[in-house]
Amino acid sequence: MAAVLAVTIFVVAFFFIATERADKVKTVLIAAGLMAVLGLIPGEKVFFSPHEGIDWNVIFLLLGMMIIVGVVKQTGLFDYLAIWSAKRSRGNPYRLMVMLMLITAVASPFLDNVTIIMLVAPVTLVVCRRLGISAQPFLIAEVLAANIGGAATLIGDPPNIIIASRAGLSFNDFLVHMAPIVVLVFALFVLFTRVLFRSALRTDPDSVEAVLALRERRAIRDPRLLVRSLIVLAAVVAGFCLHSVVHVAPSVIALVGAGVMVLVSGLDIGDILHEVEWPTLVFFMGLFVMVAGLVHTGVIAAVGAAASAWVGDDYFLAATALVFGSALLGAFVDNIPYTATMAPVVEGIVADAPDPETARSLWWAFALGADFGGNGTAVAASANVVALGIAARAGQRISFWQFTKYGAVVTVFSCVIAWAYVGVRYF
Repeated sequence: MAAVLAVTIFVVAFFFIATERADKVKTVLIAAGLMAVLGLIPGEKVFFSPHEGIDWNVIFLLLGMMIIVGVVKQTGLFDYLAIWSAKRSRGNPYRLMVMLMLITAVASPFLDNVTIIMLVAPVTLVVCRRLGISAQPFLIAEVLAANIGGAATLIGDPPNIIIASRAGLSFNDFLVHMAPIVVLVFALFVLFTRVLFRSALRTDPDSVEAVLALRERRAIRDPRLLVRSLIVLAAVVAGFCLHSVVHVAPSVIALVGAGVMVLVSGLDIGDILHEVEWPTLVFFMGLFVMVAGLVHTGVIAAVGAAASAWVGDDYFLAATALVFGSALLGAFVDNIPYTATMAPVVEGIVADAPDPETARSLWWAFALGADFGGNGTAVAASANVVALGIAARAGQRISFWQFTKYGAVVTVFSCVIAWAYVGVRYF
C-alpha cells in the first residue's frame, strides 16, 4: 500500500511539473510534504540519511558555486568572454554554439557538469543578448554537451563517483573505458545540432556588426577584484580535481571557496546572496524527498530486482537493460539518487558474472545509461535544473517540454551508440 501511495504522489507531481499546470517549486514541496506526513519517508531520513532524503552535498555544492559566480559576475568577466566569443565566431550562430559546447564538454570531465553550466550559462546569456538572438537553444545545447562530456571521467558526473565507489574503479579506468565513447558521441552530437537547432540558428546582421565593433577589454569593470576572484576560482577548480586525493567533499570545497570569495571581494553580502538561485535549491530539496519516498517504500529496489530476474544469466541482455533502463528511469528520477539506489542492485548482478571483464562491462553499461539518461528530461540531471533556473531568472524561460523534446532525442541517439559500443567492445 505504501509503495502504491508513493508512486501515486510521484506520478501526480511529475504530471504537474511536466505540464507546468502549477509552479514546479510549489509542486515538489507539496509532494515532499505528503511523502513525509504520510510516513512514506521518515522525518529523520529526510535530513540525515546519506542514501535517502536530501543530498546536502549537491545542495551545498550548488550554493557555494552560486555565490562564487555571483561575485565573478560583478567584475565584468562574463561580458568580456561574451564579446570575445561573439567576435571569434564572427557572429555566426552555429559556430558560436559549437564553440560554447566545446568549452562546456572539454571542461565538464574535470569540473562537474553543474559547475561548468553555472560558469558558461551567464556568458551565453550575455552574448546572445548582444547578438539579439534567443539564448534558449544555446543553453539547451550546452547542458546536453555537459552531460555527455561529464561522462568521460570519474569526477565529471556525480553518478560516476557513486559507481566508482561501489565498483572500485579508478580515474584511469574511466578514462580508458568511458572517454572513447564520450568523444565519439560528442563529435556526432556537434554535427547533429546543425539539424536539431536549425530553426534557431539565425541572427541580426546589424547586431553582429555592433558587437564586432566593441572592445572586450572595456567590459572589465573591476580589474583588481577580477584578479582576486580568478585566483580563488582556480583554487576551487584545483580542489575539485584533487578532491579524491585530499579526501575533501566537493561541497565543502565550494563552500570554503565561496567564503573566501566573499572575504576578498569586499562586496555587500546582501548583493551577493541576491544572485543565489533560491528556487532552484528548494526545488532540488523537494525532488530529493520525492525520490526518497520511492526508495524507502521499495519501489526502485523492486524495479531493479525484477530487471535482475528478467535478464538471468544473459549478460549482454543485462548490459542492454542497464543502458536503456537506466536512461529511461534516470530521465524521470534525477540520476544522482537513481544511481545511488540502483548501485547495490547492479552489484548483485555483477557478483554472479563469470569473469571480471564481464562484471566491469556491466558497470560501464550502467554508467553510460545513467550519465546519458541525464539528458532525457528537464529534471533528469542537476545541470538541467540549474540551467533552467538561470534561464528563467534572466527572462529566457525554458519550459519542461521545450528542453525535453531535444533532450529525449539526444538521449536515444547517445544510448544507441553507447549500447553498440558496449556490445562491440565487451561482448
